[in-house]
Amino acid sequence: MNKEWINHNQAGALFFVFMTGSSIINIPGPLIAMAGNGAWISLLLSGLCGFGVLAMLLYLSGRYPGLTYVDYSRKLIGNMLTVIFGLLSLTFLFQMLTAMVMDVGLFMVSSMLRETPIYTFTSLILLISALTARAGIEVMARMFMFIILLTALFVFSTLVFAIPDYMPEQLLPILPKGIRPVLHGAYFSFGFPYAEVFVFGMLLHHVAKEYRKKVPAAMLLSLGVNVLTLCVTTISSIMVFGPFGGDLPYILFSMARLVEFQEIIQRIESIIGMSLILGSYMKSTITLYAASLFAARLFKIEERSALVMPIALFCFLSGLVSFDGPANWGFMVSTVHPLWAGSVFVVPLLLLTVVAAFRKKAA
Repeated sequence: MNKEWINHNQAGALFFVFMTGSSIINIPGPLIAMAGNGAWISLLLSGLCGFGVLAMLLYLSGRYPGLTYVDYSRKLIGNMLTVIFGLLSLTFLFQMLTAMVMDVGLFMVSSMLRETPIYTFTSLILLISALTARAGIEVMARMFMFIILLTALFVFSTLVFAIPDYMPEQLLPILPKGIRPVLHGAYFSFGFPYAEVFVFGMLLHHVAKEYRKKVPAAMLLSLGVNVLTLCVTTISSIMVFGPFGGDLPYILFSMARLVEFQEIIQRIESIIGMSLILGSYMKSTITLYAASLFAARLFKIEERSALVMPIALFCFLSGLVSFDGPANWGFMVSTVHPLWAGSVFVVPLLLLTVVAAFRKKAA
């Protein structure tokens, strides 16, 4: 299991799953609340920053093929700094995993099963994710190819069936309050999901040698499709709900409730609920796999899979003690997460890129 290989297409598919899985349901509503009709501009700005993070990862991966982020960090800045920065990065990896499963729990208790304790859903998602992560990245790549097609079909169907409810005039004015709300929205959407591109620094070494030259094109294409998908979903949401879309945390779910096609297809919100659960499951599995590998390489532990269950248990307990209500959780995700992710993900990655560039010049 230590010698698992995937091809460039599978790497691109996993990357698209990771970036789009839960964000397509969770991003549009809060983003519209912050940026209004300019929410799609916020996504373009934060997506551009995401391309910058990906470019740094691809540069370092090209310089040190076959090595993980932790491995080439040791080569560039030494063991002590790698451990310090690595411990900081692990804090947000654990917080990411906690946030993903909490999103599913909050969705279920607020929209579907209101009387069920939230830990029922978080425990099940984490258990299934842990079992999948233990199976390895090859299994994940094959399994998720089908699930992402199914999820994409559900989302695409909802957007198409909602066309009769679109009101393009609600897209104007684009910047009624100036550029500040758009920048606020870009800050929020950078923290989730575009700073999280960093996670794939631990996974690119799994691409087989014969496919590594094609990885940059596959990854850039996946990120481009992700930005386009989120922009289309956000614009569609604005055309349906206008400024009131900001009051709907799961706006795609609310859009699916309005669908009515020839009295045959109605109230298809259940498939969007399934999409959120499946998307969060796939993303949490990838994050759990990356976190276990990150910790194993950081502390020089031979068997990555031995850390999967303890990390999953820790994140489950973290969700129980850190959750003080939806309002507090919304503040954490929208305000604290972007700063946290930028500090422990992007800053160390930028440092490694600069050091690698200067070493290349010196050589």
